[in-house]
Amino acid sequence: MNLVKKISLFAFASIVMTSCGDGKKNDAEAVTTDTTEVAMDTVITEKPKTIVDVAAGNTDFSTLVAAVKAAGLVETLIGEGPFTVFAPTNAAFEKLPAGTVDGLLKPENLEKLKGLLTYHVVAGKFDAATVTDAINKNKGKYTVTTVQGGKIDLSLKDGKVILTDANGKTSTVVIADVAASNGIIHAIDTVVMPK
Repeated sequence: MNLVKKISLFAFASIVMTSCGDGKKNDAEAVTTDTTEVAMDTVITEKPKTIVDVAAGNTDFSTLVAAVKAAGLVETLIGEGPFTVFAPTNAAFEKLPAGTVDGLLKPENLEKLKGLLTYHVVAGKFDAATVTDAINKNKGKYTVTTVQGGKIDLSLKDGKVILTDANGKTSTVVIADVAASNGIIHAIDTVVMPK
């Protein structure tokens, strides 16, 4: 093979290899682009947790969650809100007289259960700083109206928020400012009762 033919063959092979390489590069880019698009389409965004989701995710609120479900209030408490929930812990429910919770969960006591639960809910978002500020600006007592329609007096004792229900019984906020997408939860140590 003469030198001219060898150079021509080498040049042709280089062109073919370069063309194939560019094609592979473009194919690789296309595959990379397609993979990126698929990956972006399959990204799962976590849905913000509502008051019910947050409570259901904490075993200390299992009695409250069962009561909310029995009363048919789940849809209300996953609604837009915002709501402030003074959420009794399981220990708070255990302080009630024996048989009280079981009695409230019976179908014939549905309205009483709804009334009790909505007495623990206030329309609007009241974090601890807002509540404390309101108490201090109102001479040591701030009264809120619950979704049930009754009133609860909020005050401070030893730096903690105290709830006084319509019957004069008190409860203490033991954990404040548990955030949810549609409001806020304050855990309380005693169930408050409407009249």
